[in-house]
Amino acid sequence: MSESPIIQELETIRDAGLSALTNLNIEEELQAWRTTHLGRSAPVMLVFQKLGKLSAEERPLVGQAANQVKVALETAFNERFAAIKEKALAQAVASEKLDVTLPGRPIVHGRLHPDTQILRELYRIFGEMGFQVYRSREVETDEYNFQLLNFAIGHPARDMQDTYFVEAGERGDNPIVMRTHTSPGQVHAMQEASATNPLNPPPVRIVLPGMCYRYEQTDARHETQFDQIEGLAVGPGITFTNLKGTLSDLARRLFGQQVRTRFRASFFPFTEPSAEFDVECFLCGGKGCAVCGGGWLEIGGCGMVHPNVLRNGGYDPEHYSGFAFGLGPQRIAMLRYGINDIRYFWENDLRFLEQF
Repeated sequence: MSESPIIQELETIRDAGLSALTNLNIEEELQAWRTTHLGRSAPVMLVFQKLGKLSAEERPLVGQAANQVKVALETAFNERFAAIKEKALAQAVASEKLDVTLPGRPIVHGRLHPDTQILRELYRIFGEMGFQVYRSREVETDEYNFQLLNFAIGHPARDMQDTYFVEAGERGDNPIVMRTHTSPGQVHAMQEASATNPLNPPPVRIVLPGMCYRYEQTDARHETQFDQIEGLAVGPGITFTNLKGTLSDLARRLFGQQVRTRFRASFFPFTEPSAEFDVECFLCGGKGCAVCGGGWLEIGGCGMVHPNVLRNGGYDPEHYSGFAFGLGPQRIAMLRYGINDIRYFWENDLRFLEQF
């Protein structure tokens, strides 16, 4: 190196830093050294601040020498840091004792969500009754979610308080929505079946499971997203008695022969007549509690398919009739397992899920 005083100063800075680094053995000391010798106020960094005051001939020489010193200190620091880390790891491994007589850690097995368990049981029961599983989409047009199901434009169920709108804008009376029920699948299924033979469409007997979405206040019995399983049977001579027999038999298979059920007159635009299907609450024995609200828990709505809906599906109501129902699998699970809050199903709390 040149005999410039600043360059000689840089050599001294380098030697002092390397010497101080030699005896350091713990990470905290290394970090303190780094602050002293490579920090913003370190001697080598102060040399960089003096470059502007040097002559044009001396400036590149001093700058190059300062960079070399800085690189030498950083390289030494990194090597020392890696050596200390490696030594600490070796000591940790050497001190670790393995007791081969200790039992192994148990493997935690996964399990099916309680909602999935109920859905699979429903598939099995309905399969034994002759129903097939039909899947339909969760994002629907207003036409299929409402209009083809006999919901007139302006029906209260269209209000924003009930429906999640995905795309409205310039779509007018046919916006894109998150389906509020699985009933749009009824029209899709009937249209697919009738398309195979428009003059004499085949009978339909299906269940349609899936997630539904409604913008409403959550409580022990209501959620903004929930599973439904829709049922549809269309063919010549189907009556309300067939509907009652199907759902009553379902309740007996799920809850036992002693279960009490009831049908209450109701209204749905896509069925006529319509009814609510209730099961006596097992949690309170019919006395009334926070879950049932009055001794009975509604697990679904049902009714005879409205003639307009049959026509929209490609079936002549003069020759065909049908029934439809929509069940809440989570409410069925609440009765089956004594669950007192529907919100538990989607909270992903392992303390709840590991009970099933």
